[in-house]
Amino acid sequence: MPERPVHLHIKELSHVLVDISDKVIGNLFDALRAVKYQDDGVPKLKLAEQELDLEEIDLEERCIAFLAMHHPVAKDLRTIVTILMINDDLERIREIALHLIDLMLQISPRHLESLDLEKMVMHTGGIVKKSIDSFVLQDRVLADHVCARDKEIDAMHRTVLNKVTVLMKSQDADVEELTDILSFSRYIERMAEHASKIAQEVIYLLTGEIIHHKDTYENPIR
Repeated sequence: MPERPVHLHIKELSHVLVDISDKVIGNLFDALRAVKYQDDGVPKLKLAEQELDLEEIDLEERCIAFLAMHHPVAKDLRTIVTILMINDDLERIREIALHLIDLMLQISPRHLESLDLEKMVMHTGGIVKKSIDSFVLQDRVLADHVCARDKEIDAMHRTVLNKVTVLMKSQDADVEELTDILSFSRYIERMAEHASKIAQEVIYLLTGEIIHHKDTYENPIR
């Protein structure tokens, strides 16, 4: 039996990456619903995250094996490198999502709504999806759009920071919860930044241009 063409291997690895990204985004939205409606879905989501971890490791190993066997060049090489980088960003997004789940359990529904935290999650999930769409469609314009929308999340985070600062000055303020809210908002901002990185990696795939990532976040999560 003749060996499969290189482009079919790359297409298969790309499909696996898109399937993983769909699950990551779906789990993020499911986590929001589970916490908002206080159902029993959170433990199941954490189990699903463990399964995704294995899928991401398998994809990484398959990409490395492909590089070793086929020695791709030019755009084929950039495609495999991009898949590896996006896979790593999706892992970071999953880690952040787990922290968001834990924090959401500590935040009252009142604050989730009044501070637009749910809106931030939905917007950020949409940005992550568009970043993957830019990879699937090989769309530079969409990738640039994702990078621009990252700034919208930055602005939302600053608004939350300002509002929480005011709330903390109240004598009856729940400082612990408000601190959790600040962490929650920073995590969402970080997630949007990873979506922007994915978009920048798509630009690298399409043009060979390496875009320097901003990285001003003080949290050790990469």
